[in-house]
Amino acid sequence: MRKILAIHLIAASVCMADMPGEVPRESAVEQLLAPHESPAALDAAIAIARRAGVGEQGILEARFLFHVDRNDDDAIAALAPEFMERRETFRIDESEIFATVEDWLAVTEYARALEALRNEDTAAFKKHITEAFWLSPGQGAAFAPHIERLHLEQAMRNVRVDFQTRLTMLHGGDEAPLASLNEDAPATLLHFWSPWSRECEVTMPEFALTAAELASHEIAVISILPESSDEVRADALELVRSLGDEHPGAWLVDHENDPLARALRIRNLPTMVLLDTDGSVLFNGHPAGRGFWDAVTAVAPGASRPAAPDPADE
Repeated sequence: MRKILAIHLIAASVCMADMPGEVPRESAVEQLLAPHESPAALDAAIAIARRAGVGEQGILEARFLFHVDRNDDDAIAALAPEFMERRETFRIDESEIFATVEDWLAVTEYARALEALRNEDTAAFKKHITEAFWLSPGQGAAFAPHIERLHLEQAMRNVRVDFQTRLTMLHGGDEAPLASLNEDAPATLLHFWSPWSRECEVTMPEFALTAAELASHEIAVISILPESSDEVRADALELVRSLGDEHPGAWLVDHENDPLARALRIRNLPTMVLLDTDGSVLFNGHPAGRGFWDAVTAVAPGASRPAAPDPADE
């Protein structure tokens, strides 16, 4: 969103808190709109900006950017009432980041859409996100992921994975039903991946830690290769072997016809799909996505996200 708004900010070269006397307004604004590491840092910048004469409209814009940088949708949604209060009094000549009134109004509708999404009000979400697109099409790339997530969540409500589905083992041998790999497990994790995905390759050690943590809480872990060519399977085996003698979980290859990846709408790799005991979907998304560990701890309260591996140890 920060890039989509075409905001060109120059971070202050000197910490404003260390500057003697009053801070010039221009410098205060630069510090206010620069990325901040914590809410406390933002609060400090806001205090300096207020002393320099920056109005509350600019302060609200800075708070919005702070939450955008942190991908904090709930915090953006919580700003919706404040954006609405300023809907009629907004002045473009007092804006620190917006080029047009329509951009401001679009962000107002965007915040209201996230508020509706948080309240599970699909109709209101559609209304406000559509208005946001209409007002500022250039920001569409920021709006689209929320729409896609909603579509996916709605589609997954009607999906049930059949644990009698049989898939071929990556290391060779006969097909095995998923049920033989998750007996009595409180949940099953399907990890869709590919050795030809740079992200999958780089994050494989982190996945191994995650798999070990889930396995320690009796959650079955099944990695599924969506492609079945000889080349990709050979590269997949090489990458799995790099994990050492103990490969976490089971490693399978998806069907070419009627693949699980299609039923679960897998579009990007890696993707984690957490299944309940009846095959219903508890989570479908990126491993670092919102809600993954929430879904895990709902079925395994003692589980926690492991610390990322130290590159120096690899």
